[in-house]
Amino acid sequence: MRTTSFTIAALLLFASPGCGEPDRNAGTTPARIHLRVGHFPNVTHAQALVAHALTRQGRGWFEERLGEGATIEWFVYNAGPSAMEAIFAESLDMTFVGPNPALNAFIKSNGEEIRVIAGAAVGGAALVVHAGGALRTPADFRGRTIGTPQFGNTQDIACRAWLTAQGYRVTQLGGDVTVLPTSNPDQLGLFASGKLDAVWTVEPWVSILEMEAAAIVFLEETDTITTLLAARAAFLKENRESARRFAAAHAELTRWIVDHPVEARELVAMELKAETSRSISPELLERAWKRLTFTSDISLPPLAKLVEAARAAGFVRSEPDLTRLVEIP
Repeated sequence: MRTTSFTIAALLLFASPGCGEPDRNAGTTPARIHLRVGHFPNVTHAQALVAHALTRQGRGWFEERLGEGATIEWFVYNAGPSAMEAIFAESLDMTFVGPNPALNAFIKSNGEEIRVIAGAAVGGAALVVHAGGALRTPADFRGRTIGTPQFGNTQDIACRAWLTAQGYRVTQLGGDVTVLPTSNPDQLGLFASGKLDAVWTVEPWVSILEMEAAAIVFLEETDTITTLLAARAAFLKENRESARRFAAAHAELTRWIVDHPVEARELVAMELKAETSRSISPELLERAWKRLTFTSDISLPPLAKLVEAARAAGFVRSEPDLTRLVEIP
């Protein structure tokens, strides 16, 4: 069974000014570019994983393309709401993130705080259940417990919206089906022990659950935006040239990943091991890779469709003006 993610998260905080652009005043020494960038330890964030690995090796992809002396400070989060908290608290300038937290942040701030500047990945998310178990149709989920990465992240809201579309009453604390936000690393043990009847998550965790816990895919999101690149609006306004160079380097890196999948997977595996202390086998990573499409392209219509789907499911009650959401530097 396949679906398109119905989405939009539940998460809010406050806002932010930006980081330093080179001082262009005559007679002064330009400041070196320093960017703070977030991402998650998921294969759906492959561009960030590759770039973070290269930064560790002293041959940073973005650093080399941003200008002499440029530095990237990487921050790792479990899911989107945490990254949005950091960006609103002025701890990040940009982050790779799922569409739902970015959309929610944009809507909650009346379009003032977040801009989407590039795409990153499509697909790679799925709802998995126990092989040979009782969950075979949507009607079988009543009274069951489904794990998601974090309350309000892209998969969490996709899960709740899908359940609502099936006619279930879903609340934050229970309802006809319990949605239990659980960090990706913890989902494996809970699923294997039977404490979770199903999990809605992203790669590599979908493949890990398949290979290590006898999970099977019940529903897969193949054509939904999984990851995009978002920036603080204030940062983008004050550092447009740095953002432009970063976006261009991101597009170049995306093309390299598509053209060099074996080398890219080696770097992704290396970085995932560094971030999670967990080794990812080449077989598992290749399996996960097949579910993903990496692209830096982004446009407003697919994001607007996500908002409309979320409104239909009751997660967005207004008709937000999205005209400022996508801003290519």
